[in-house]
Amino acid sequence: MSKKQLYTLEYKVRCSPTILFEFLSTPSGLQEWFADKVDEWEGELSFAWSGGTPDKATIVSMEQDKYVRFRWTHAPKDEYFEFKIAKTEISNQTILIIADFAEKADIKDQTQLWDYQVKELLHRLGS
Repeated sequence: MSKKQLYTLEYKVRCSPTILFEFLSTPSGLQEWFADKVDEWEGELSFAWSGGTPDKATIVSMEQDKYVRFRWTHAPKDEYFEFKIAKTEISNQTILIIADFAEKADIKDQTQLWDYQVKELLHRLGS
C-alpha cells in the first residue's frame, strides 16, 4: 500500500471569515454542503452520505474564524483534512484553503470531488 500524500486546494469565497467558519466547523453548517447528515456526539462527528454507513471524524484542532482540522477515526494519526481561512493582502479577498490526503493516483479525482463540494458551499453562501 502506497503512502498518501498531502495536497492543498484554494477557493475564493465572497463572505466574511466568521460566516464561512460556521459552515466549516459546526454540524449544521457542514450538513448544508459537505454531507447529507452530520451529527455530533461527545466530540465525535458522524458524516453520512446518501443513506450509507456514517463515517466518523474528530476535531483535532481549531481556531475561531481561522481553521478547523479533522481526522477520520479510521485514518492514520498523521493524516487529516483541514479547512483554513485566509485573506489576501491586497484585495482582502477571503480564501478557503483545503488540505487533504490521498494516494497520488487519486488526487485528481479527489480534487474534482472537493470542487463539487465547494461549489455547493458557495451556492449555500450565496457567493
